[in-house]
Amino acid sequence: MALTPALIITGIAIILLTIYGIDVAVSFSNDNGEGFIPLDHKTRGMGLGLPALILPIIAYFISRKDPSKILGIMIIVAGILIIIGGVVVIGNADPMEAAESGRNVLSETIPLLVAGLIQTGLGILKIKKS
Repeated sequence: MALTPALIITGIAIILLTIYGIDVAVSFSNDNGEGFIPLDHKTRGMGLGLPALILPIIAYFISRKDPSKILGIMIIVAGILIIIGGVVVIGNADPMEAAESGRNVLSETIPLLVAGLIQTGLGILKIKKS
Protein backbone atom coordinates (compact mmCIF):
# COMPACT_ATOMS: atom_id res chain seq x y z
CA MET A 1 0.00 0.00 0.00
CA ALA A 2 2.77 2.46 0.87
CA LEU A 3 5.10 0.92 -1.69
CA THR A 4 4.16 3.22 -4.57
CA PRO A 5 4.85 6.47 -2.66
CA ALA A 6 8.10 4.94 -1.38
CA LEU A 7 9.21 4.14 -4.92
CA ILE A 8 8.27 7.64 -6.08
CA ILE A 9 10.12 9.50 -3.34
CA THR A 10 13.19 7.28 -3.72
CA GLY A 11 13.11 7.96 -7.47
CA ILE A 12 12.95 11.68 -6.71
CA ALA A 13 15.98 11.32 -4.41
CA ILE A 14 17.96 9.56 -7.15
CA ILE A 15 17.02 12.29 -9.64
CA LEU A 16 18.07 15.01 -7.18
CA LEU A 17 21.40 13.28 -6.55
CA THR A 18 22.00 12.89 -10.28
CA ILE A 19 21.26 16.58 -10.94
CA TYR A 20 23.49 17.54 -8.02
CA GLY A 21 26.33 15.36 -9.32
CA ILE A 22 26.06 16.71 -12.86
CA ASP A 23 26.04 20.28 -11.56
CA VAL A 24 29.16 19.65 -9.49
CA ALA A 25 30.87 17.99 -12.48
CA VAL A 26 30.03 21.03 -14.63
CA SER A 27 31.40 23.34 -11.93
CA PHE A 28 34.69 21.39 -11.91
CA SER A 29 35.00 21.73 -15.69
CA ASN A 30 34.28 25.48 -15.75
CA ASP A 31 37.00 28.02 -15.13
CA ASN A 32 34.72 30.07 -12.92
CA GLY A 33 33.73 27.04 -10.82
CA GLU A 34 29.99 27.49 -11.34
CA GLY A 35 27.59 24.77 -12.38
CA PHE A 36 24.43 25.15 -14.43
CA ILE A 37 22.36 25.76 -11.28
CA PRO A 38 23.00 29.34 -10.15
CA LEU A 39 23.48 28.50 -6.47
CA ASP A 40 26.49 28.40 -4.19
CA HIS A 41 27.63 25.02 -2.91
CA LYS A 42 25.92 25.39 0.48
CA THR A 43 22.53 26.30 -0.98
CA ARG A 44 22.85 23.58 -3.63
CA GLY A 45 23.62 21.05 -0.90
CA MET A 46 20.67 22.14 1.20
CA GLY A 47 18.26 22.18 -1.73
CA LEU A 48 19.32 19.05 -3.57
CA GLY A 49 21.45 17.03 -1.17
CA LEU A 50 19.48 17.20 2.07
CA PRO A 51 16.18 15.98 0.58
CA ALA A 52 18.09 13.22 -1.21
CA LEU A 53 19.50 12.12 2.15
CA ILE A 54 16.14 12.08 3.89
CA LEU A 55 13.72 10.76 1.25
CA PRO A 56 15.09 7.18 0.90
CA ILE A 57 15.10 6.76 4.67
CA ILE A 58 11.47 7.90 4.80
CA ALA A 59 10.70 5.53 1.92
CA TYR A 60 12.19 2.61 3.82
CA PHE A 61 10.17 3.28 6.95
CA ILE A 62 6.83 3.93 5.27
CA SER A 63 7.15 0.70 3.32
CA ARG A 64 8.87 -1.47 5.93
CA LYS A 65 6.07 -4.05 5.89
CA ASP A 66 5.89 -4.26 2.08
CA PRO A 67 8.47 -6.51 0.41
CA SER A 68 10.18 -4.94 -2.61
CA LYS A 69 13.55 -5.77 -4.08
CA ILE A 70 13.21 -2.86 -6.51
CA LEU A 71 12.86 -0.37 -3.65
CA GLY A 72 15.81 -1.96 -1.89
CA ILE A 73 17.95 -1.57 -5.00
CA MET A 74 16.83 2.04 -5.42
CA ILE A 75 17.74 2.84 -1.80
CA ILE A 76 21.14 1.21 -2.32
CA VAL A 77 21.68 3.28 -5.49
CA ALA A 78 20.85 6.48 -3.58
CA GLY A 79 23.27 5.49 -0.80
CA ILE A 80 26.05 4.71 -3.27
CA LEU A 81 25.53 8.05 -5.05
CA ILE A 82 25.87 9.82 -1.70
CA ILE A 83 29.04 7.89 -0.88
CA ILE A 84 30.50 8.69 -4.31
CA GLY A 85 29.71 12.37 -3.73
CA GLY A 86 31.49 12.30 -0.39
CA VAL A 87 34.54 10.62 -1.87
CA VAL A 88 34.65 13.22 -4.67
CA VAL A 89 34.51 16.04 -2.11
CA ILE A 90 37.38 14.52 -0.14
CA GLY A 91 39.37 13.79 -3.29
CA ASN A 92 39.02 17.32 -4.66
CA ALA A 93 39.63 19.18 -1.42
CA ASP A 94 42.34 21.81 -1.64
CA PRO A 95 44.46 21.59 1.53
CA MET A 96 45.69 25.17 1.15
CA GLU A 97 42.19 26.58 0.81
CA ALA A 98 40.95 24.49 3.73
CA ALA A 99 43.80 25.74 5.93
CA GLU A 100 43.06 29.36 5.03
CA SER A 101 39.33 29.08 5.68
CA GLY A 102 39.68 26.89 8.77
CA ARG A 103 37.50 24.14 7.24
CA ASN A 104 38.13 20.51 7.93
CA VAL A 105 36.77 18.81 4.84
CA LEU A 106 37.09 15.33 6.31
CA SER A 107 35.04 16.14 9.41
CA GLU A 108 32.41 17.84 7.24
CA THR A 109 32.20 14.86 4.89
CA ILE A 110 32.17 11.97 7.38
CA PRO A 111 28.46 12.51 8.26
CA LEU A 112 27.68 12.39 4.54
CA LEU A 113 29.51 9.08 4.17
CA VAL A 114 27.76 7.68 7.25
CA ALA A 115 24.37 8.68 5.84
CA GLY A 116 25.23 6.95 2.58
CA LEU A 117 26.26 3.82 4.45
CA ILE A 118 23.05 3.88 6.49
CA GLN A 119 20.98 4.17 3.31
CA THR A 120 22.91 1.33 1.71
CA GLY A 121 22.31 -0.79 4.81
CA LEU A 122 18.59 -0.02 4.76
CA GLY A 123 18.47 -1.02 1.10
CA ILE A 124 20.18 -4.32 1.90
CA LEU A 125 17.70 -4.92 4.73
CA LYS A 126 14.82 -4.19 2.37
CA ILE A 127 16.13 -6.73 -0.14
CA LYS A 128 16.68 -9.37 2.56
CA LYS A 129 13.14 -8.91 3.87
CA SER A 130 11.73 -9.32 0.36
